[in-house]
Amino acid sequence: MEHWNSTLGRGFILMGILNDSGSPGLLCATMTVLYMLALTSNGLLLLVITVDVWLHMPMYLLLRQLSLMDLLFTSVVTPKAIIDFLLSENSISFGGCAFQMFLALTVGGAEDLLLAFMAYDRYVAICYPLNYMVLMRPRVCWLMMVTPWVLASLNALCHTLYTMHFPFCMSRNINHLLCEIPPLLKLACEDASRYELMLYVTGVTFLIPPLVAILASYTLILLTVLHMPSNEGRQKALVTCSSHLTVVGMFYGAATFMYVLPSSLHSPKQDNIISVFYTIVTPALNPLIYSLRNKEVMRALRRVLRKYML
Repeated sequence: MEHWNSTLGRGFILMGILNDSGSPGLLCATMTVLYMLALTSNGLLLLVITVDVWLHMPMYLLLRQLSLMDLLFTSVVTPKAIIDFLLSENSISFGGCAFQMFLALTVGGAEDLLLAFMAYDRYVAICYPLNYMVLMRPRVCWLMMVTPWVLASLNALCHTLYTMHFPFCMSRNINHLLCEIPPLLKLACEDASRYELMLYVTGVTFLIPPLVAILASYTLILLTVLHMPSNEGRQKALVTCSSHLTVVGMFYGAATFMYVLPSSLHSPKQDNIISVFYTIVTPALNPLIYSLRNKEVMRALRRVLRKYML
């Protein structure tokens, strides 16, 4: 079978969800609206937390990182998908595919680790409020913000380089919204079963320990909240934690489906739906989930709007 790679000057064709949809125009319009919502809401949250000094606390600094990751994640995928549909041009170069894969893996992996750190932050704030500023001192907070980026980028670089070293068959069609490892490996001419096993191990390593840490943190939080004498304090803690758990459920559900479930359980249509969910829908909903249910963020938003609009 004839092989091809970047030396032949050829790229891939992204056969995303818009090509398989019965109403591609409506779906494209929906994706555009969600992308604009993600840009606006995440950008506004970044601005509010950066400008308002009352939000310069570990919880909100970590939330700012989440907004930045969501903004980057959706921008890596959505604009190209929309423009390709409008121009009827779905091609992506070999280097462009590798770069998109690296960015998506970096931001996705960083968000995975950041959510665990955010759970720890809530655990310390609710279970050890008197020691909060000691346990979450600035140095610890900065480590929590930097560590996900460093570990995720190293992991993404290794996987991107190894995935793109495979020789690919004549078929250039990737049945996916973006360049991601599972659909790309289906085009490899060499046996990739060992690498798929390594990918599974890496996925479990990156997803399961943070998820266990999150569940353990919220179990301890729930036990503490149930013993709170103040009904107002109990309600505030539950609202904050339920927002975080909603985000965790959406992110880890999609990531587990893509990188932990065996490839035999995947289908191009399911993968495309899941990819739309975690690259477009979740980044648009995350800031709304956090801001609309957080009185401090809403008060800060009003302060910033009054300051810059008057």
